[in-house]
Amino acid sequence: MYKTILAVTLIVVSSLAYAGAADGIWKTEANDAGGYLQVTIGPCASDAKLTCGTISSAFTKDGPDTAYANLGKQMISDMKSNDENRYDSGTIWDPEKDKTYKSKMTVKGDDLDVEGCISFVCTGEDWKRVK
Repeated sequence: MYKTILAVTLIVVSSLAYAGAADGIWKTEANDAGGYLQVTIGPCASDAKLTCGTISSAFTKDGPDTAYANLGKQMISDMKSNDENRYDSGTIWDPEKDKTYKSKMTVKGDDLDVEGCISFVCTGEDWKRVK
């Protein structure tokens, strides 16, 4: 019995070791038409030490967009955690422009500052945690 409890405890603790501050569901900023995405962020399937994000829901100004073509596509790739709140060395894909940018993210409570950069030119958004 004690071996079983110890094994379960080790599994839970090791999975929590890779849980990052950015893990969860985040709402992007609305575009000019009032639409936005929800992105689920967590460990990458290819390497649990890295952080990735997938488009889990899409919304127009009128409500859910279940026919959105990019549902389930990876938007954030291979982010490396520098400390408990900062991530870099990854990329972010902008589905509206179909371009991928070098990226970094910073968690500030229930806000996620996301930046995408080409060379030295960066633009960013403030995403909100979905509760």
